[in-house]
Amino acid sequence: MILFSAGLFATPLKAGEDGSSGSVLYYEISPSLVANLAKGGKYIRCDVQLMTKDEDFLEQMRLHGPAIRHELLLLLSEQDGKVIKTSQGKEQLRKQALESVSRVMKKIAGSDSVQALYFTTYYVK
Repeated sequence: MILFSAGLFATPLKAGEDGSSGSVLYYEISPSLVANLAKGGKYIRCDVQLMTKDEDFLEQMRLHGPAIRHELLLLLSEQDGKVIKTSQGKEQLRKQALESVSRVMKKIAGSDSVQALYFTTYYVK
């Protein structure tokens, strides 16, 4: 069983110049993602931000936010709480989540300009 709030909000945040061409843009998945775990714990609650340097792609992420959220919730609900409580498990989950978001954006939007995925809040019980 997956628990989540019905609302979906996305806030682009400009971070300024990062030394390369273009501004860094963040897409915040809001509200928090909450999912029951497959084993090794009860649930995970996390906040996720996606980074891009492409304003047009930021609009695509905003448009396809429900699909991104769905993909991440499915991924989270498959996890073992004992594994994702460790630093290595958290990093592995971050990489899997980035791959999942990239895959869904390629499928739906036809392109992928997600540069990174960050957990800004992360709690496993």
